[in-house]
Amino acid sequence: MTLRDLKPGQQGKVAAIKTTGAMKRRIMDMGVTPGVEIKVIKVAPLGDPIEVNVRGYELSLRKDEAVQVQVEM
Repeated sequence: MTLRDLKPGQQGKVAAIKTTGAMKRRIMDMGVTPGVEIKVIKVAPLGDPIEVNVRGYELSLRKDEAVQVQVEM
């Protein structure tokens, strides 16, 4: 399951980041690392961006970034 699949109010633990290079570094620099709890706060009307709570702060991710984050419930 990916972060993109979670609905507002659902949460999970980041299992892996399924990309490499600059995109992986950017996602990890924002605090989304394996093992961290992440909760979906809201999704924009057209599905992009997705607002999540990670490490106590709100973060907005694009769909193409969220689909790279694998989570487990």
